[in-house]
Amino acid sequence: MAIATNQARNPLALLRQLEWRVRHAVENILSGQYRSTFRGRGIEFDQVVRYEFGDDVRDIDWNVTARLGEPYRKKFVEEREVTLLLVLEDSPTLNFGSGAQSKREALLELAGLVMLLGAVNGDRVGYVHALPEGPVFREPVRGRGAVLHAASTLIGHAAPQPGSPAPQIPWRFIARAAPKHSVLIWLGDFPPRQEPDGWAVIRRRYQTMGFRVDDPWERALPTEGRISAYDPFAGRLVTLEGNAADRAAHADWRSRRESAWTGLFPDPLSRLVASTEDDRFDALVRFFHARMRAGGQRVQV
Repeated sequence: MAIATNQARNPLALLRQLEWRVRHAVENILSGQYRSTFRGRGIEFDQVVRYEFGDDVRDIDWNVTARLGEPYRKKFVEEREVTLLLVLEDSPTLNFGSGAQSKREALLELAGLVMLLGAVNGDRVGYVHALPEGPVFREPVRGRGAVLHAASTLIGHAAPQPGSPAPQIPWRFIARAAPKHSVLIWLGDFPPRQEPDGWAVIRRRYQTMGFRVDDPWERALPTEGRISAYDPFAGRLVTLEGNAADRAAHADWRSRRESAWTGLFPDPLSRLVASTEDDRFDALVRFFHARMRAGGQRVQV
């Protein structure tokens, strides 16, 4: 039987436990990859400044350099400040878990890691928590204490009750919630559905990324016959016979889900899918490494 568990640990204690791994990663493993991945290049030109040792040679403005006789480079808006805006779609379906951890617990941990990365790098971090009873907005803040408090509030919020309706994300509000070219990370269950109204505007305004956590049963049904599982959306126990019809319906759902997922985030480097069995920190590091290997300073437009 698959039944979701609650966030048992104190959220602040969990974040402090994760923080040392984040700081170690920024100083040793990532070594600037987080910053160059999120900042991007060439989004919005700001001004030309004198080139200094260590600057990216790809930013050199050769016309100005030739005219003035010394190297100058282009400076972009992203070099001044990064704002991270997390959008957590807290659907009751996230409470599903076939193992020791629910999808919601794993996704909240991933959200906490991203917020801590922003705090360590001095970025502004905020969130929109879409809940069945209505959205909660936390204005972007800077500084370890402020971001830690915001992350603790997000992680510590009670899970939606079984049978609650799907939350509605206020995309029109979100389109004005952060400065242009901020990084928007949408975290959720991402069921098969149509693209939401206003998503095209969001993609033009922000650097958009999608983070999803899957349960192993979503990737493949168990091989044994009859399966009993708790459906957190309906709030009741269901039974799957495990026959050909059930497996065909599961395969169709997976196909439609992946199609909708890639439609929202066409760039493979803009979407992260982890498992409840994965180490979320390692998954996040692999995400940044993949972006860097592919020239991860691209920006989705």
